[in-house]
Amino acid sequence: MADTIYSFTPKNLAGKETPLQNFEGKVVLIVNTASKCGFTPQYAGLEALYKKYKERGFEILGFPCNQFGAQEPGSSDEIGAFCTKNYGVEFPMFEKIDVNGKNAHPLYKFLTSAKPGLLGTEAIKWNFTKFLIGKNGEPVKRYSPNTNPEDIADDIEKELSK
Repeated sequence: MADTIYSFTPKNLAGKETPLQNFEGKVVLIVNTASKCGFTPQYAGLEALYKKYKERGFEILGFPCNQFGAQEPGSSDEIGAFCTKNYGVEFPMFEKIDVNGKNAHPLYKFLTSAKPGLLGTEAIKWNFTKFLIGKNGEPVKRYSPNTNPEDIADDIEKELSK
């Protein structure tokens, strides 16, 4: 079993394998996303965080998922175009994955096991669940979908200061 995110190599929206080891030493926020969700406007807040902290060693990794109300039906090209056109997303986005169930991506199996949610459940509740990862690649905290990105800023600051 992995003990950091650096063990995983998901594919980006272009289908290219991207070793998460590339983000070693950075504070990372991992988010499962969707284009047709009530929380989709959080892309704007996520991008604002990214712009604010990127130069200090902060990254956001977006993982589209269609498991919640079929709210991410598009192809990788459509997802990328949507994020860029509507929210100016510049942070790395990855191929659509499952975050729950037997076909859940191994990264999400690791994250949910390391930082279970409310009442100890490992399942992802909905789109825009967020995981803050420390500079050592270990999950620090899990945030619910209704946690606004700006509400995570203090925790990001703490991790960047370590």
